[in-house]
Amino acid sequence: MNRQQILIVDDEEINREILAEIFRDNEDDYELLQAEDGLEAVRQIESNRNIVLIFLDIVMPVQDGFKVLDYMKEKELLDEIPVIMITGETVEKSEDRAYSYGVADVIHKPFYSHVVKRRSRNIIELYQNKLNMEIRLKEQEEEIRAQEKEIRETNEFIIDALSSVVESRSAETGDHTKRIKYYTRIMARYLMDHYPKYELTPAKVDAIARASVLHDIGKIAIPDSILLKPGRLTTEEFDTMKTHTTQGCDILEKLYRDKNDEFYRYCYDICRHHHERWDGRGYPDHLAGDDIPISAQIVAVADVYDALVSPRVYKSSFTNVKAFEMIMNGECGQFAPDILECFTLAKEDFFNILEAIGGLDFS
Repeated sequence: MNRQQILIVDDEEINREILAEIFRDNEDDYELLQAEDGLEAVRQIESNRNIVLIFLDIVMPVQDGFKVLDYMKEKELLDEIPVIMITGETVEKSEDRAYSYGVADVIHKPFYSHVVKRRSRNIIELYQNKLNMEIRLKEQEEEIRAQEKEIRETNEFIIDALSSVVESRSAETGDHTKRIKYYTRIMARYLMDHYPKYELTPAKVDAIARASVLHDIGKIAIPDSILLKPGRLTTEEFDTMKTHTTQGCDILEKLYRDKNDEFYRYCYDICRHHHERWDGRGYPDHLAGDDIPISAQIVAVADVYDALVSPRVYKSSFTNVKAFEMIMNGECGQFAPDILECFTLAKEDFFNILEAIGGLDFS
């Protein structure tokens, strides 16, 4: 195993030897390196990987100590390798400048062996403990990320399983929830890019897209006689169908323990409010305008569009262009101006979604 190294940088050989002699009692612990100017010091730093402390003179030919500090700052080495400035001056300005770089200490000549040893040992231990702690924290972060990835994959499996159960009972065409997820992701990205007021981030866009697949989970509780009816529903049957929004929320409340979790909030809002309309004529709570959560507004237009372009047992499919026009003209309920603007921007992406699902990775 390579020994730890101490680099002594001073243009005067006598000063280098005095410092080296202080540490010769600990030669088993440290390999002593020397440099007579700043340029040689930089070469030593570049060619050695076990330097744990640098004694650095300020006034030297070729390159002074501050040039070495400039190099170390540029290479982001000052947080890894402690530097003790050594100087015969007592000029506060030089010391202040040295400390502004982040040097660990300043020692004045002449050197006192016990002082140099104590300060050096303390500084080396401090930096080594700091580096070890940073390494451990990095390892813990990687462990946490791995655990989060595992939990997310498990959640994704459960969510996909639940959405598959809904689709297996529904009269809707296969992969409806998958398409909703992709439509939602596209819409949310446009909203994030063009409407910063909603404070969407890539992480929130991802969470909303994943939550969208549970928008119809409440249909599990709807009787087959209504859910699978090939014709139009009666008023009474439609009232029952509309309860899938609140039934879904009941299911989610039983599934999730942490009601403050952001992902749960998206799932709940989308499930309950994806049939609300901008003018307040939606259901179940008749919310209007900005009272409708933005996540639910995004899923609402995605859900309507997919319903229009997909064949159902009670209707044939509309063309992409016709479906777009129907939504923009308000034939399928009112949507927010911001949502319609984003829908316009995303039009071509929506038109090509079937090809996109087969050929692109939106995850």
